Amino acid sequence: MDDQTLTVSELGTVVRAALEVAMPYGVWVEGEINGITRSRNGHVYFDLIEPSDSPGAAPLATVPVVLFRDNRDRVNRLLKRHGDPIRMSDGVRIRIQGMVDFYSPQGRIQFRMSAIDPTYTLGRLAAERDALMAALSADGILRANARNSIPAVPLRVGVVTSIGSAAHADITTVFERSELAFTLVEVDTPVQGLGAESGVAAAIEAAAHAEVDVIIVARGGGSKTDLATFDHELVARAIAASPVPVITGVGHDIDRSVADEVAHTATTTPTAAAQLVVSRVAEWLARLAECEREVVAGGRRAVERADHRVELARRGVIAASLGAADRADERLAHNSQRLARAARRADQRARAQLDLAVARIDVARRHALRRAEDRIGLVEARVRALDPAIALARGWSITRTDDGAVVRSVADLALGTTITTRVADGSASSTITQVEPTEARPHPEQAE
Repeated sequence: MDDQTLTVSELGTVVRAALEVAMPYGVWVEGEINGITRSRNGHVYFDLIEPSDSPGAAPLATVPVVLFRDNRDRVNRLLKRHGDPIRMSDGVRIRIQGMVDFYSPQGRIQFRMSAIDPTYTLGRLAAERDALMAALSADGILRANARNSIPAVPLRVGVVTSIGSAAHADITTVFERSELAFTLVEVDTPVQGLGAESGVAAAIEAAAHAEVDVIIVARGGGSKTDLATFDHELVARAIAASPVPVITGVGHDIDRSVADEVAHTATTTPTAAAQLVVSRVAEWLARLAECEREVVAGGRRAVERADHRVELARRGVIAASLGAADRADERLAHNSQRLARAARRADQRARAQLDLAVARIDVARRHALRRAEDRIGLVEARVRALDPAIALARGWSITRTDDGAVVRSVADLALGTTITTRVADGSASSTITQVEPTEARPHPEQAE
């Protein structure tokens, strides 16, 4: 019994040997990359999973995969010979070759990758693309976005891309160099990798709600798997449903994605997409300038024709004016003679009326002067009768209190009041020591 007891490392060796015997030449495995990492020493690690058919469900199976640096270099050379169509990243479906290995330090089975089949991935991408195109066509939305019209002057432009990327820099450079009054509404979103399709679709919807005139969806070049985001159903349907025209600039000249097929207009690069918008505005400005030139030329011709008509009219007016002036001179001379005779008669009548009026005014003046002199004499007599100095000279006096009020009744006086009495030749002050009212008698004017 003791001779059959193995250590843990010995057990690992046995398991590894058994696996090598079971699969001595390696095996091909297909699945989806998940959780890929690249170490500083050049090794690559990821899980190869078999996804569930139910969205969000756990994978049906998972196997850890390691791609050592030597094998990674060999795989990269293979991909380059095929034009680098595949970039190993999360979510990419691949078919790889390798050995099943038991890693004793962690006690786990792992797959040591040694080769890759790029045609498998490309074939799946092509098949998925064809299926999506057929579904969009069946739903009648393949050219839905193309039915939206691009405004004649699309100055408010939505830009859906990864801000800070080369594609973003190319687009902004084109608009800046145009020196036109563009407003860019930039919506930042990842354009590759696992889940990037959700971000791109949401960014397209957000740009459409920003009331832009046109939307540019762009990313730079890359492998087929890098551009797979733009072959995804979510992105395609977001473009088809957009009420705003979408212009795509994805990848290089040779790339053609489903997004390009459903977009209003597909261009070959991000730069070309921006140039398309700039050229539309520039063409409109050119047409406007041409219309301006036509209007100016037409106005000049109209002015020349008007000048000709004015010259003809001027000549006619001069000829008619000369004849009218002669006739007017004759009428003026005749009327002048009549007016002179009438003026002399009117002057004679006016002089006679003026003489009569002067005589009447002189008589009236003398009568008015005599009446005025009589009224002045009467007024002078009344003034003399009311003059206080005359009354004082007759023996009357005026008594005032110390505040200057005239004393008209004993009721105005109180014991101790100082009064001043004025007579014709001066005044005297006194103090009230006794007040004796007399029996009230009606005033002569009141009695009347």
